[in-house]
Amino acid sequence: MIQRASTQQQPKLFAYPKQAALGRVLPKNKIYEYSGANTRLKNLFVEQVEQIVWQYKLAPETINLLARPGVPEIQIFSIQLKSTELHEEVLRCIDDAVKFPILFELNQGQGNQAKTQMVAAYKRPSETDANRWVVSDYFATDWTPAVTARIAMPLALDMTQLYAAMLQSLLPMSAHPQEALPDWITRVELAIAKRREIEKIQVRLAQEKQFNRKVEINATLRQLKAEFEQLSS
Repeated sequence: MIQRASTQQQPKLFAYPKQAALGRVLPKNKIYEYSGANTRLKNLFVEQVEQIVWQYKLAPETINLLARPGVPEIQIFSIQLKSTELHEEVLRCIDDAVKFPILFELNQGQGNQAKTQMVAAYKRPSETDANRWVVSDYFATDWTPAVTARIAMPLALDMTQLYAAMLQSLLPMSAHPQEALPDWITRVELAIAKRREIEKIQVRLAQEKQFNRKVEINATLRQLKAEFEQLSS
């Protein structure tokens, strides 16, 4: 499931530097080839994706920031959708095929009706297999009009800092002071899992008829809510 960022403020789109522009169309068959997509996944691409464009390459040679282990480059992919939704498996398939962190800009509609949504997962090299990348849950902004004025990329000293700052706009909770990016993502995922557990318990509570069981479920619910608040505060 793709997680939405907080909607307390209007989602913003980044303005990427011209020297980082590529604008290369990526054939879907190349994605299939590198990711080993099955027939069902190929059908999702056909039904939901109009075009995939590798729009920007954020790298030391294009934006003059130092590469760091795990974040040698950041790729910006633009996906034009055929429908109003995109299955998470499509994004995961692309992430499997491309061995760099990716930020996606999803686009739907045309002209004055065009809308854009930023989506990304935290992506890092596996600690046990240097050839494999680990991909977190996916996080997204709300949809915003494509004509929305873009803002400058966050200031950063290296590619890792830039990656963390760009993910900040997608995550449903802010980083703690001095919190490393992997720890931050882990805490966010734990909080999301705790929230899902709370929602399930709330359904059980609403359906329960016995008073004693309601008391027990309520106690469990209070404990889960306290744990969620500790993770999300």
